[in-house]
This record gives sequence, C-alpha cells and structure tokens, in this order.
Amino acid sequence: MAEARTGGPRGKAAASHEDLLHIIGEIDDDTAAAILALEPSVAEVEQAFMWVAGEGDVVDRTGHPLAGKTADIVDILAAELPPEEEE
Repeated sequence: MAEARTGGPRGKAAASHEDLLHIIGEIDDDTAAAILALEPSVAEVEQAFMWVAGEGDVVDRTGHPLAGKTADIVDILAAELPPEEEE
C-alpha cells in the first residue's frame, strides 16, 4: 500500500512536483520549488491555477478573496506570466 502524503492539519494530500506538472503544465524549477516550499495541498494548487487562468464563477472570484497558501501560489504564478497587452 502506498504511503499517503499529508499537507497540513486536515491531512490533505500535499502536492508533489508531478502534481504541479499535471495541474499547471510546463513549469520552471525555481517556480516549482517556490510553490512546493509552501507545502500546499493538491486542491490549493488547483484552485490557484484556475484563478490565474481566469476560470471559475465571477461571483466566486469577487465574493471570496483568496487567502493563505492559495493566494501565495497565485502571486508566484502571476509573477511568471507575461504582461497582458493592452488593446
């Protein structure tokens, strides 16, 4: 039986480098290390990536501001994105 990874007091599975590749796609080693240093759960990485990608319900995005590890991951990922071009 495989040993479960834990990622916090509630026992959520901690994200691995492989999880980041699966969720985010190609990611440089420094960015991956910065995210993994936060010891986020897979769910936190998924939520942060959806937020950065602009997915999700508008009400959810405006009514529930991000906090904690999820917000930290968004900051890390947003810093890696190219600036948006204005039309």
